[in-house]
Amino acid sequence: MKVLMFGWEFPPHIAGGLGTACYGMTKGLAHNDVEVLFVMPSASGDEDQSAVRIINASDVAVYDKCHSVDEFLSKVNFLRVGSNLSPYIDPVEFTSLVEKEQRFQREEFTGYFKQKYKFSGRYGKNLMEEVSRYAMVAGAIAMDNQFDVIHAHDWLTYLAGIAAKRVSGKPLVIHVHATEFDRSGENINTEVFHLEQMGMQEADRVITVSNLTRNIVINKYGIDPAKVITVHNAVDFTGRSDLSVQRGVKEKVITFLGRITFQKGPEYFIEAANKVLKMYPNVRFVMAGSGDLMNRSIRRVAKLKIADRFHFTGFLRGDDVQRMFAYSDVYVMPSVSEPFGISPLEAMKSNVPTIISKQSGVAEVLKYAIKVDFWDIDALADAMYALLMYPAISKEAVAKGADEVNALKWDNAATRIKQVYEAAINSKK
Repeated sequence: MKVLMFGWEFPPHIAGGLGTACYGMTKGLAHNDVEVLFVMPSASGDEDQSAVRIINASDVAVYDKCHSVDEFLSKVNFLRVGSNLSPYIDPVEFTSLVEKEQRFQREEFTGYFKQKYKFSGRYGKNLMEEVSRYAMVAGAIAMDNQFDVIHAHDWLTYLAGIAAKRVSGKPLVIHVHATEFDRSGENINTEVFHLEQMGMQEADRVITVSNLTRNIVINKYGIDPAKVITVHNAVDFTGRSDLSVQRGVKEKVITFLGRITFQKGPEYFIEAANKVLKMYPNVRFVMAGSGDLMNRSIRRVAKLKIADRFHFTGFLRGDDVQRMFAYSDVYVMPSVSEPFGISPLEAMKSNVPTIISKQSGVAEVLKYAIKVDFWDIDALADAMYALLMYPAISKEAVAKGADEVNALKWDNAATRIKQVYEAAINSKK
């Protein structure tokens, strides 16, 4: 079986858990006799291709094999990201609007037909433009390769997956690692929401990383439950060895590692830390990450007068993440809405007792992490205090947690993903 897979990042150049998940998943699929062509906007050339063949979208011209713009557009049927839908528009106005948009697309597209586009592959201010052009390149790649099924990861690549499906007629599987409701709460970006919904509707099967996410897909996006399948993430620890670090402080260390954004619950971590320090002053707190709540978090720490016990490291990657876990005595993930959450697995593998929110997908598969409601800062503070104060609790969490995490293997998850591929292929027959 051959899969045309669309992602946005791949190790060693990653900005979060999505690239790491794709890496483990593709290795697991290779062990299940699935060949993966992995397309990404901007490959650096140093990606591990032992289990995949990387296609760099920046090296692909749109489109060498079509003789005209009209020929390509007739195959893909759409181009631009962004909706011109307006409320209360009458049918005549709508028809005129669509025709105008089609003319605009053709004129705009002609300018870079058969040209290469250098993607940044980042999450910058021109992200929507890159998402749109990535879809065009996806159509070109789909016309130039043989494969059995298409797999697109998260909203950034859903348009690419749709374009590939329309060009090739092959079934589309989309993978929901997070939704706009996870990222933004109820104050969603409607443009992203519509892209997500379009991908889910066009897909032959939808994979969600947890039952928590599955419920959001069904209830918030109106997707048929029959085609939504949960496959929990795993974690890949091959080639990893335990680090021995020289600690520069005598105090215990409690760590938050993740984006400092609403979704990850950093403000609840700070409030709980303030409570812990009143009961157990011999502790330091580390917030490792970056994000839009960074400055506000720093100001809150200063206002609480706990800055001498609080450290902000900025974004960490690679060995620095593992080193941070080696320094830690407790790891906390107080996410407001976490589709899955791989970092608790990494912490538990590093023998760090872990506290997670009940509002995380990983809570569905972990028995030996302490679980609290993200908003309950008293319960969160009590859990931190218990792990610091009572070594027997911490020791039990470490021993049981390591065994539990070692059982979560990408090979097993990939077996289930392959079954989803087979179901999608059979649904087209």
